Amino acid sequence: MALIKSISGIRGTIGGKPGDGLSPVDVVKFSAAFAQWVKQNNTPKNIKIVIGRDARISGPMVNHLVVGTLMGMGIDVVDIGLSTTPTVELAVVMEKAQGGIVLTASHNPKQWNALKLLNHKGEFISANDGEVVLHIAEKQDTAYAEVGHLGNYIQLDGYIDKHIDEILKLPAVDLESIKKRDFKVVIDCVNSTGGIAVPRLLKALGVNQITELYCVPDGHFPHNPEPLPEHLHDISKAVLKNKADLGIVVDPDVDRLALISEDGDMFGEEYTLVAVADYILKQKKGNTVSNLSSTRALRDITEAHGGIYNAAAVGEVNVVEKMKETNAVIGGEGNGGVIYPELHYGRDALVGIALFLSHLAQFKKSASMLRSTYPTYHISKNKIELTPEINTDRVLKSIQEKYKKQPINTIDGVKIEFDKEWVHLRKSNTEPIIRIYAESKSQTTAENLADKIISDIKDLIK
Repeated sequence: MALIKSISGIRGTIGGKPGDGLSPVDVVKFSAAFAQWVKQNNTPKNIKIVIGRDARISGPMVNHLVVGTLMGMGIDVVDIGLSTTPTVELAVVMEKAQGGIVLTASHNPKQWNALKLLNHKGEFISANDGEVVLHIAEKQDTAYAEVGHLGNYIQLDGYIDKHIDEILKLPAVDLESIKKRDFKVVIDCVNSTGGIAVPRLLKALGVNQITELYCVPDGHFPHNPEPLPEHLHDISKAVLKNKADLGIVVDPDVDRLALISEDGDMFGEEYTLVAVADYILKQKKGNTVSNLSSTRALRDITEAHGGIYNAAAVGEVNVVEKMKETNAVIGGEGNGGVIYPELHYGRDALVGIALFLSHLAQFKKSASMLRSTYPTYHISKNKIELTPEINTDRVLKSIQEKYKKQPINTIDGVKIEFDKEWVHLRKSNTEPIIRIYAESKSQTTAENLADKIISDIKDLIK
């Protein structure tokens, strides 16, 4: 069993003893702590929290626990039901709520579920706020409301359609060009809420030739739900079989977007953001942001358009903070997460689909040809396990000292640049592991670069 408490929420495997997995006791404890934090930070007499969930099997059980706990804290609940993370984020603002909870473990397998915590802006709560919520939960001195002051409950349908309507209003979404291209598309929605949202969005965009794979939102994931190449063989074959223009894959809560070109090859999840940013920057000069572990290609594209690229610490909340600080027009993460602030500050696969199809329609050629217009980089992802007694901070400091003549960024671990190549080392917050990502123009060079740093770490440990 596993239970991971982080600044942005709590996630774990369903079942087990309290504190070992995401048991009902843990769901109640952390829901109550978040509710108390919301009440402490808001003055309205009637506090309102929006909740929504992905389609995983444990969703109804967790939903009942969260709803009951919030009402027991005297908070009004707006339940938008089966939804997506970005839809809940928009609903918080539209409902003028003081917070939100998304019940989803994102790309984790079906055994997992989680509570993602949102502030009144529909954005993930900050690191500092997250620490406060965790502290409240551990103190366990929450006071529940008396019977005359229990919260109210309302269920609202239709928020996915409202989300789609907001996307269609965006000037950057080129409906005319998309309809004219008459795209043939295959989609894989891993039997979660993307199976509701993605077909509706595509039809609204004028895409009528849609082959659906795994679009029944019953939570029975047909493959590992993380949209990585090794999990996407079925849709690759389907794209070729159906002679489709594009394959579209989303994760269970629809905040990550992976694409497959017409030849069945991966467009590359690192390049989802690159392509969308290229499209936005062609229309509006500006800055971009991604996290330190994302491809350099975004920087190349941004500078080619006359903008400034900035790197943020890993984590959506950090990317959003840096985007606001630098007034970025587009940003996100290399895991297929597109953040388009003209709609909202959150990773959103639905707006990513609309913007990418607009780009591809205007490009007037194939997805593989579009991909070939971007710089090609390869990332090698590795980790090195350390014994608990080894001081990981000291190891990272020693690596930083060894390569001090190179450009180094230390806002999140240690990132070392070697011209257009880089290595990023980050320690895990939950286990004695250092994650080591390296990028180069070739996969072999990226792997050799990572191996060199791993060898350096092993020498330091000796």
